[in-house]
Amino acid sequence: MEQYIGEFFGTMLLILLGDGVVANVVLNKTKGNNAGWIVITTGWALAVAVPVFIFGPLTGAHFNPVVSIVAVISGGMEVGTAIGYIAVQMLGAIVGAVLVYLAYKPHFDETEDKGAKLGVFATAPGIRNTAFNFVGEFVGTFVLIFALQGIGNSSLTPEMTPVAVGMVIWVIGLCLGGNTGYAINPARDLGPRIAHFLLPIKGKGDSDWGYSWIPVIAPILGGICGYLVSTIAF
Repeated sequence: MEQYIGEFFGTMLLILLGDGVVANVVLNKTKGNNAGWIVITTGWALAVAVPVFIFGPLTGAHFNPVVSIVAVISGGMEVGTAIGYIAVQMLGAIVGAVLVYLAYKPHFDETEDKGAKLGVFATAPGIRNTAFNFVGEFVGTFVLIFALQGIGNSSLTPEMTPVAVGMVIWVIGLCLGGNTGYAINPARDLGPRIAHFLLPIKGKGDSDWGYSWIPVIAPILGGICGYLVSTIAF
């Protein structure tokens, strides 16, 4: 039970901080308004690193269904445990997104751009092209899992592992994230998208469900391929 609680709070904190930096940059009248992509990618990198520091020793710091699925494939986790992890990851992501809304409620009210409001919660492509949007998320998550496997096989001390993980998230965002917004985590996108759908956000648009399958399916397939290739490389 402690592991599930850790995964819940870790994912909640990841979304609270990660979606929080997006809210700070894109919503009107915030102190960070229009601060740009560097701020968003840096905030997201730290948003991942912080809960890894806190909960890594307890849960393995998955916070991402792809990581849990890969753990099953590698033999490191039972299917039932992984299902529990994924369930609490989704719940934590939803709760984290609700907290972002509450923290920035006046700024949501002051923002007319429906796309910006949705962008706080969920990813969207810069250019809508199903095939290449899928490829973008696939490649980003391939790099994520391949890199995480490499970190796991390295001689890094446990204290340095969260730093390395944060750097991986940062470089993916800076180098590969500009096409789709780099979900690279089904819970990170789907959970907050559900929150956007349910919350009484003033003047919000639709939740773009037509796109929502890409940041779920592409990361899963990309992550599995990243793991399989890593077994050859390492």
